[in-house]
Amino acid sequence: MPLSTDPITGRRVSDNAISSLYGSRHAGTHTPSQTRPGKLSDDLTLGFARAGYPLLTSGASFPALIEVYPHPALIELAKANRRLPYKHAKSRKYWPGASLIDRRHKLLSVWAGIVSLLDCRIEGVASALPLPDPSSRGHELKAYEDCLDAVVCAWVGTCFLDGSATAYGDDTSAIWVPTAGT
Repeated sequence: MPLSTDPITGRRVSDNAISSLYGSRHAGTHTPSQTRPGKLSDDLTLGFARAGYPLLTSGASFPALIEVYPHPALIELAKANRRLPYKHAKSRKYWPGASLIDRRHKLLSVWAGIVSLLDCRIEGVASALPLPDPSSRGHELKAYEDCLDAVVCAWVGTCFLDGSATAYGDDTSAIWVPTAGT
């Protein structure tokens, strides 16, 4: 979710910074707007600030709210050259010649690799996120993918806490990415 201390009306410095660093690796950001994420982002940022978690765009003061974008984080986690093919809805695009069941198996293989890498950094991830069955319905696969994204964001939070994440942005917004090799 794009976050900012100012209302978001278009591309932010943080979006441009991430796209500059990770765009060639197929992990540039989408362009946010007044309507997406719009008021939801504003309300979320304000609500967290009122609860004592201001949006942090630099430094390390606690407690804080930080913005994370899973794709660059996964690139760093996996030491990958490009964005990992882990989005269920894009499996046909990733493996266009493969049958549905083959695409599912390939997707589950990517997920297994992500879970294994996360389990090396957060003990218990593998037991908490058993892979879904290849015959799972689409919404079940999407729910699992969302869980993966949540754990990736939690991992980035741990990197932030131990000082091994970098903020890309300005005073109004920043996207935090684990330092290479973390």
